[in-house]
Amino acid sequence: MPEQTPDEAISSAGAGGTMDLALDEGDTLEKTPGGPEGTGPGTKPQSLWSDAWRDLRRNPVFIISALIILFLVIISIWPQLIASGDPLDCDLDKAQQGSQPGHPFGYDGQGCDVYTRVVYGARNSVTVGICSTIGVSLIGSVLGALAGFFGGWWDAVLSRLTDVFFGIPVVLGGLVFLSVVSSSTVWPVIGFIVLLGWPQIARIARGSVITAKHNDYVQAARALGASNGRMMLRHIAPNAIAPVIVVATIALGTYISLEATLSFLGVGLKPPAVSWGIDISAASQYIRNAPHMLLWPAGALAVTVLAFIMLGDAVRDALDPKLR
Repeated sequence: MPEQTPDEAISSAGAGGTMDLALDEGDTLEKTPGGPEGTGPGTKPQSLWSDAWRDLRRNPVFIISALIILFLVIISIWPQLIASGDPLDCDLDKAQQGSQPGHPFGYDGQGCDVYTRVVYGARNSVTVGICSTIGVSLIGSVLGALAGFFGGWWDAVLSRLTDVFFGIPVVLGGLVFLSVVSSSTVWPVIGFIVLLGWPQIARIARGSVITAKHNDYVQAARALGASNGRMMLRHIAPNAIAPVIVVATIALGTYISLEATLSFLGVGLKPPAVSWGIDISAASQYIRNAPHMLLWPAGALAVTVLAFIMLGDAVRDALDPKLR
């Protein structure tokens, strides 16, 4: 058998030999995708947040509640987009009248357009909910994280302090605290909610940080000489913030209903401020003769609170690995 040169050997192998098979396998491995979920050997693993966002986009509850909240935020900033009237422009001759052309919700006891007041009332309610949630989350997260990370006397003091605040009835505390405030703006109500709301977030953050700081990656960072600040910001906080976000999102709707309750009792927002709670309080005495005065502001309040609670439930389901 005649001897083959190296070039001829390569050519003969490429005609169906093992070398051609090896090249085909190499090309196949190189071109193989990471699977339908993107979890192959050549794919970067996805984080909890990217997985949660993917689940949220597929959740109809999240989409519906997010669209409702987006609409509420838009009309809170620009109520004139859908309401051209003035919520304080009233005509006593039209008091308690029902739906009319251009005034679909009718008039209240003072002759004010109910539709305009419902639209403008969203601004104060959403402002109280969002600002209260931000303040509660910031204060509660910082204090709870410090207590959970350092422990010792700091943890003991915070635990006893939260016990004191948990023992104060919210409505009774609002009656006492806000009864001495004469301002008709939203800031006294926001301050009161933050004052009594931060202990709940603080306890959630404390427990989450205590759980996270015992994980292996935190112990490895400590062994490598990472400072307390670096461990807290780079390793613990990103993995402990999810429960805080869930609780804060659900609590936002609760804060909106609390503002309405305090305004209904006459210690929250006060006229000439426009609020759903104020309108519900004013309409309660006309419920038999003019039920539309109570129906529309109460319905707007119920839809808003429900939207935020649904959003919080969807976020909880997406961020809780045990539910996957």
